[in-house]
Amino acid sequence: MVLRRLFLRWLFPAAFVLPLWLFVGWIVFSGGSGWALLWLFVAVPAVFVSQLVLALLIRGRASVRETRAVSWRDLAGVGVWQLVIVALGVFDSRVFFPLLVLSIVGALLLFWSSLAQLWNEARGAVAVLHSSDGTAYIPPTRERPQPPVGGEVIVVPENRRAD
Repeated sequence: MVLRRLFLRWLFPAAFVLPLWLFVGWIVFSGGSGWALLWLFVAVPAVFVSQLVLALLIRGRASVRETRAVSWRDLAGVGVWQLVIVALGVFDSRVFFPLLVLSIVGALLLFWSSLAQLWNEARGAVAVLHSSDGTAYIPPTRERPQPPVGGEVIVVPENRRAD
């Protein structure tokens, strides 16, 4: 549980740290290649936006807000995807293209996985019942019992002036 809670806290900072890592990796490892710089102008905003969207989709789920922890599926998927992004920042030409394809496919799979989890949790929130003639209706919510009024109740009647 502690690991999943820490990972939830890491989601928003990752949206800033991982694009920064790609830029630092380009400076340190690529030696100023023009193609790498062109790729960097596309990748940095894409990583930033995709990290933010995933963080918002994950944090939007009721189970995540209640437990303050991501699911194990989120932890595994987003964790591996972020490791692939870190590996991309090394700019090793031997594995760069497979890692690039893996990161793009991973982002799409994580997006759909997060949407599916959000949809499954939201779908169970409202129960739609059907009457005997087939009419659908949403049942009324249960009212919470009001606590008994303790002490004295004073009723002040309103006096209207007749002018």
